[in-house]
Amino acid sequence: MLTARLSRPLSKLPGKTLSFPNRENGTRYTLQFYPASFVPVGHRTYADAVNPVGSKAVLVTGCDSGFGFSLAKHLHSKGFLVFAGCLMKDKGDVGVKELDSLKSDRLRTVQLNVCKSEEVEKVVEIVRTSLEDPEKGMWGLVNNAGISTFGEVEFTSMETYKEVAEVNLWGTVRVTKSFLPLIRRAKGRVINISSMLGRMANPARSPYCITKFGMEAFSDCLRYEMHPLGVKVCVVEPGNFIAATSLYSPERIQAIADKMWNELPEVVRKDYGKKYFDEKTATMHTYCNSGSTDTSPVIDAVTHALTAAKPYTRYHPMDYYWWLRMQIMTHLPGAISDRIYIH
Repeated sequence: MLTARLSRPLSKLPGKTLSFPNRENGTRYTLQFYPASFVPVGHRTYADAVNPVGSKAVLVTGCDSGFGFSLAKHLHSKGFLVFAGCLMKDKGDVGVKELDSLKSDRLRTVQLNVCKSEEVEKVVEIVRTSLEDPEKGMWGLVNNAGISTFGEVEFTSMETYKEVAEVNLWGTVRVTKSFLPLIRRAKGRVINISSMLGRMANPARSPYCITKFGMEAFSDCLRYEMHPLGVKVCVVEPGNFIAATSLYSPERIQAIADKMWNELPEVVRKDYGKKYFDEKTATMHTYCNSGSTDTSPVIDAVTHALTAAKPYTRYHPMDYYWWLRMQIMTHLPGAISDRIYIH
């Protein structure tokens, strides 16, 4: 029965009607919900888009490569004044050089390590002094900077947990807190790039999942607080884009695995054995070229969140398999989702 229902197109599933009373006057309110409200990112509507884009400033973190690099170029092409935060700007990274080669007065790369408060505050000052009218604030902040790793819980050191959290979670909190005064003045937008692994867990990815779950919670709390102030907070939850973002390479995976094995306590090495460890490493190698190579769904989601008058709370740029899996793992009892995907 469950399989039959899940195999039907979403638009064919019956709607749900919820009715609840108004205790003050005795009347009842009725809300009709339809599964067809799930709209692929490529078909987002732009009714009542925010204009003019050309006067709006946006900071994007993690622009050396991946989503951030593509976002910086795309938002610049849309007319935004873009500040591209780059970890490797001081070292003349290839991505930074390409962004600088555009030689545009609306695209500026800035040195930004989200783990360093002094660099964050320096970028705040750069942005503030670059604005035509700082009292009107800046329009958007896109928290994209992030790192990832792998390893089962017993294989992962506390230093690794802390390193991933410092970038993905505390880096997001640090940058957001520093830029909120400028965002509030403009009644602007905060866009946090989370992940489908911020909604559902996965074996051997606990450091990453923990930080993305935390980012989801931070985003929700911030959204509640900013709502009366006119600031919109959105979360973008990409699916599998490993092939497009070069998040992992065979060399990086092997380097992580070698370091992990060498630092394992002897009791863990003995209990699991090298064969088991190598099998898990081999599984990670298969992920190197997995997922979509087209980042446009993520780019389109962020663009919609920045330009639509009424942006969505969450965006799900992922293929149908991962979207459905996320719904099953977050909405059905754990015993059912475990049976399907884990056991």
